[in-house]
Amino acid sequence: MASAGGMTRAIRLPARHGYAVEFSPYVPTRLACAASQNYGISGCGTLFLLDQNDTGLVCLKSFEWSDAMFDVTWSEISENVLVTSSGDGSLQIWDISKPQGPVHVFKEHTQETPYGTLKDTCHQVYSVDWSQTRGDQFVISGSWDHTAKLWDPSVGKSLCTFIGHENIVYSTIWSPHISGCFASASGDQTLRIWDVKTPVSKLVIPAHQAEILSCDWCKYDQNLLVTGAVDCSLKGWDLRNVRQPVFELHGHSYAIRRVKFSPFHASILGSCSYDFTVRFWDFSKAAALLETVEHHTEFTCGLDFSILVPGQVADSAWDETVKVYAPSSLSVPQ
Repeated sequence: MASAGGMTRAIRLPARHGYAVEFSPYVPTRLACAASQNYGISGCGTLFLLDQNDTGLVCLKSFEWSDAMFDVTWSEISENVLVTSSGDGSLQIWDISKPQGPVHVFKEHTQETPYGTLKDTCHQVYSVDWSQTRGDQFVISGSWDHTAKLWDPSVGKSLCTFIGHENIVYSTIWSPHISGCFASASGDQTLRIWDVKTPVSKLVIPAHQAEILSCDWCKYDQNLLVTGAVDCSLKGWDLRNVRQPVFELHGHSYAIRRVKFSPFHASILGSCSYDFTVRFWDFSKAAALLETVEHHTEFTCGLDFSILVPGQVADSAWDETVKVYAPSSLSVPQ
């Protein structure tokens, strides 16, 4: 067992349970958290804009939405714009320089109701991500309706719907290397690779024998992705040969909710879990587990690495807290 190295900055968000946290790509001290009342089962959602100071975290602003919030992503073209996704099937675009919001709402994920799914629960949009490749200004979302949708924030409707998954799409993530390419992870136990030019997946990987709740793309290798699943394992996938994972990591005792590659270390990644822990790994080493951080008392759902401050991490949990810290394992030269 290990604890977060150095100072941990924290804030409590009363009656709000954190689902996602993401650092600003513009302001080193700033981050956003998407949170929900009543664990996301009922009630409203809140977007929190947080900032670090010498003693902890402070809330600069908060924005309310009428349903639970499950994910958040920063715009790649404006330091004031964010996108959130929610339980009513909508995406919200917020301008934090304005007193109220959102400035736009996109609601299309309510249009498909999969057979056997309760109509009032099938609309949840669990994932949203803004493209990072130069020249692209797209958002991708994944939903309980089994689809992913492509959006241009300047256009009032989706550009394309991607159909193929046979269960909830829990995670959608853009390739940081290849324009118009994204990955999705689903309750149907597959990882899929897509090109926005076609609504049919380019590659289907039966990655786990359990629901896959998260995926991420390596910042240093355009062919490498990682998946995290309900089976408590992390698996690495080389898109040039997907017959077997290139690595498997075990250590979590409950479902892995989110996984992220480090932006500063080619072989390091982090994962957070329903076992209340955050773990850091170096998949290039035989003893891959570097550190286990145990500073939450409920499901840990949000995780992000700062791209502006090397070694800094943020996480959020159902214990109503957001924490920012520098894990001791990331300060050691790799």
